[in-house]
Amino acid sequence: MNYRKLGKTGFEISEISLGTWQVGGKWGDEFSHENAEKILHAAVDSGINFIDTADVYGAGESEKAVGKFVKSRSERIYVATKCGRQLNPHVNEAYQPAILRKFVEDSLKNMGLETLDLIQLHCPPTEVYYRPEIFELFDRLKDEGKILNLGISVEKVEEALKGIEFENVTTVQIIFNMFRQRPAELFFEQAQKKNVGVIVRVPLASGLLTGKFSKNSTFTAGDHRFFNRNGEQFDKGETFSGIDYETGLAAVEELKTLFPAYANLAPVALRWILQFAAVSTIIPGASRPEQATANLEALGIPDLTSEKLSAVNAIYSKYIKSQVHHLW
Repeated sequence: MNYRKLGKTGFEISEISLGTWQVGGKWGDEFSHENAEKILHAAVDSGINFIDTADVYGAGESEKAVGKFVKSRSERIYVATKCGRQLNPHVNEAYQPAILRKFVEDSLKNMGLETLDLIQLHCPPTEVYYRPEIFELFDRLKDEGKILNLGISVEKVEEALKGIEFENVTTVQIIFNMFRQRPAELFFEQAQKKNVGVIVRVPLASGLLTGKFSKNSTFTAGDHRFFNRNGEQFDKGETFSGIDYETGLAAVEELKTLFPAYANLAPVALRWILQFAAVSTIIPGASRPEQATANLEALGIPDLTSEKLSAVNAIYSKYIKSQVHHLW
């Protein structure tokens, strides 16, 4: 495992870490603590030391599983969670310091921890980034010893750029992959200038970039890849990175031609992300233990050549850019 510094948190964290959106099992399945425990152990046994969760994952069960697990291990494991998505309706006006404080305290109880290494605002509406009182709350929580660091999880580059204007924002979690390239244009440069850690989520475009899907692939009713393709439940960009499924498949076919040696494109897609120095860590998810460790294959392959990088960009420009670049 290789480790990188997570911005001004000072944490040295694994280049590839673990996101726990589906750690309890496959999308739509009932949360399985047994499965979660196996995945978490497999991840940490392989050198992963950073785990990302949220209070809404598994209706709090993911946080409980992560907290129990962390206390069972002797290693220093960094835990990040998120707050805000419990708000219903999830609108700017619902974001209030007292409510967010309770969410943080509830997360501490869920995980049985005294302090959160990193608490992240969970993709709040854009207007929230223009409200200093929301960000000031986390300074008070830090003074009280309830958190060590504040981060933000964003949908849009514009939100990331606005969020890092607040000095106490130490990390930004953002979607970035071969099919979502805009963050590399300006945001990465600004993040590095401000020493802000970058946590990359949805690195495989909801599995599209594994190359394992086809026109005949099916997804269960509880899977967001079935019910959220047009943003029916949450931001469309979280599902297949906002790309039309058929278009994504066509682009993936060209990627397969570009990288014929790989039956599974995931390691290549992850290696591509790691070639950006601004990236602190990638948090692919896993619904089975072997998925958590399979992602680490990316660490053993060489960097993509400049020719390959140019070819990836050409595929992005041909199929993807006009659909997603201006939206997120």
